Amino acid sequence: MFNILKSGSLSGIDGNVIDVEVDISRGLPGFSIVGLPDNAVKESKERVRTAIINSGHLFPQNKITINLAPAGIRKEGAGFDLPLATAIIMSIYSMEVGWISRYMIVGELALTGEIRPVNGVLSLAITAKEAGLEGIIVPEENGDEAAAINEIKVVTVKNLEDVFELLKNGPAVFHEQTSKKEENRYLYDFAEVRGHEQAKRAIEIAAAGGHNILMVGSPGSGKTMLARRIPTILPELSREESIETTKIFSVSNMLSVSGLVTERPFRAPHSSCSSIALVGGGNPPKPGEVSLAHNGVLFLDELPEFSRNALEILRQPMEDGDVSISRATHTIRYPSNFMLVASMNPCPCGYLFDRKRECLCTHQAVQKYQQKISGPLLDRIDISIIVNSVPYEDLRGGASGESSAEIRKRVTAARAVQRGRFEGRGFFTNAGMQAGDLDKFCLLDPDAELLMKQAMEKMAISTRGYSRILKVSRTIADLAGEEQILKSHIAEAVQYYNRAMFNSGNV
Repeated sequence: MFNILKSGSLSGIDGNVIDVEVDISRGLPGFSIVGLPDNAVKESKERVRTAIINSGHLFPQNKITINLAPAGIRKEGAGFDLPLATAIIMSIYSMEVGWISRYMIVGELALTGEIRPVNGVLSLAITAKEAGLEGIIVPEENGDEAAAINEIKVVTVKNLEDVFELLKNGPAVFHEQTSKKEENRYLYDFAEVRGHEQAKRAIEIAAAGGHNILMVGSPGSGKTMLARRIPTILPELSREESIETTKIFSVSNMLSVSGLVTERPFRAPHSSCSSIALVGGGNPPKPGEVSLAHNGVLFLDELPEFSRNALEILRQPMEDGDVSISRATHTIRYPSNFMLVASMNPCPCGYLFDRKRECLCTHQAVQKYQQKISGPLLDRIDISIIVNSVPYEDLRGGASGESSAEIRKRVTAARAVQRGRFEGRGFFTNAGMQAGDLDKFCLLDPDAELLMKQAMEKMAISTRGYSRILKVSRTIADLAGEEQILKSHIAEAVQYYNRAMFNSGNV
């Protein structure tokens, strides 16, 4: 007997429709799988055989040939267990099930016949919708994830007995998403921050325009405290952003919610992480921290302590917004449009700027420490600030600062202006502007033009630095509700120019 079912495989965070062709014919008993399967797929024949027997069915003593088409795409993972078992059960009982060809089937089998969840179901549900399929059959634990795509029907199964009943009676009950969107509740709030007014202003600008930011200060001055509160002022994820973020976490087996991810990611890898852990790779290739931070924040604490190789590899994802991992047979792309937030000490001892402790580092030691961060990487950081420790009076007697909700309103309004400005251009924040966009969207009044020219000449600002300053000044103008960039906006943006800080020899 010959059956064809639909299943799916992952390529990066995207899915492919796979035809599972099952032929059971006379001949010596055997079970073979062809179509470029990996080891997990090859081992599925043992799981399928044992699961069918332990579920009370007689396994056919015939020649079983499985072809996974198209044969040129490598098939990975245990998600093919369920379609294989379904096709074999159909053959055992000579079932003619016409509707099942309109459904994609994915799931892993336990030896008892129970069906276990698999990774990447959201991507496969999107693929099923785009392929014109009517629905998808998934393990019960993956139901909410698949039901996030409400254009297709979702059927969930717990075990092979459910599959047998489904084949006999057809789908009657479809899964409805049970998770409800709750208001984001963060552990941190900017209202808890005393002092640091300049730092909070710079962070607001960075959040409003999607700019990368570097904080330099002595140990305990509050850099990490400020960084952990940045997600609380970022706008809510749009549905498109939420789906893309969820796809990344799903294929990485790191999805901690039953439905879509609704909070912007905040990733803070340790400085000992490898370059592969940071940007992705391995065998099979998996997303790295830069992709897990997509649509959110990547926080690199103690930036000079990261390996030079890892930091240099960051340059391409920061510039392009994605990571391409090439192998001999295929290339996988992972999105990595993140906001980089980095922190570092100003010198080896950390007290170069401290108001209470004296720095004991030599000039050569400071220079050597600074040179761990390359010029090209610094040129990709739009905003740099010095974070000083807060005086005792501010800590004990100072009033509470603005809440994150209040700051988020201004950031969201500025982001809305940018989204309208860049509609249809492939990016939505000022940080994403290219050279051709600067002349169109960064209009300077005469005084601002003169100040920008003077800054370029006196501070030896590079071409990339010039564009960074214009982008930041555009964001400052958006926060102020100004269509044209004014002199005050340029003046503030120049203060945040990181190369000026480093070239001064102080950091």
